[in-house]
Amino acid sequence: MAHRLQTAVIGSGNIGTDLLHKLRRSPTLDVAAMAGIDPASEGLARAAALDVAVTADGVDGLLAMSVFDDIEVVFDATSAAAHRSNYTRLESAGRLVIDLTPAAIGPFVVPAVNATDVLVHRNLNMVTCGGQATVPIVSALSGVTPVHYAEIVASISSRSAGPGTRANIDEFTTTTARALEVVGGADRGKAIIILNPAEPPMIMRDTVSALVTAADHSVISTAVTRMVDDVARYVPGYRIRQDVRITSVPERDSRRRLIGAQARGADLVQVTAFLEVEGAGD
Repeated sequence: MAHRLQTAVIGSGNIGTDLLHKLRRSPTLDVAAMAGIDPASEGLARAAALDVAVTADGVDGLLAMSVFDDIEVVFDATSAAAHRSNYTRLESAGRLVIDLTPAAIGPFVVPAVNATDVLVHRNLNMVTCGGQATVPIVSALSGVTPVHYAEIVASISSRSAGPGTRANIDEFTTTTARALEVVGGADRGKAIIILNPAEPPMIMRDTVSALVTAADHSVISTAVTRMVDDVARYVPGYRIRQDVRITSVPERDSRRRLIGAQARGADLVQVTAFLEVEGAGD
């Protein structure tokens, strides 16, 4: 029988609870513990009902649990500020930490782009939900033509955003923009998040707009659609809503102010992709 990694989740809010259920469906991972800081947390109650060991004493409580000796991977779904403190404790314990906050202590990981490049590290940052959806598209573009500016707008359901997400809005935009540059390859990145209060809740939608050096339109479109297929292999609900839009940017167009002076005289096009991400609800 193949070895199954024992894991723990820190953070019993919306993200941590959703992850708990997804880990229980994994063929390679077992969830052995969940740690939170609110004894009345619904997430901790759900975990306990599933016979998962729980503690309301945060990372200290997790470290003190008898099951911790068997845990190899810890997922941190708290907040950027809390993760910095949590990792100080977990680093000395020698555990692999997957950071689901925008803290970005470790390198950014976007599986379709750089998963094999970061495996030597013990703290891996998953950027943000918007980053996971949009960085692959920017990376696909930068693989076929220089990307001078990339801007993304991530729209998520307000109901899905718990206190941790709301407290991290500034970190979300900063971290996502940085990942567009570091992993996506854009010269400059910008990120915007929208919490949509619509009822019933909408699914996640993302818009990627990039100013790039003009190239064969079919090459650009093919690069994007291939990347969408790559991401959809591990996120089945990930899809592009319509054909990639490619429009020329006139010589005196104000959009040229968004890019560096060295590229303002280049032949530019704007590439726009509209994405949708439908999660496996739990």
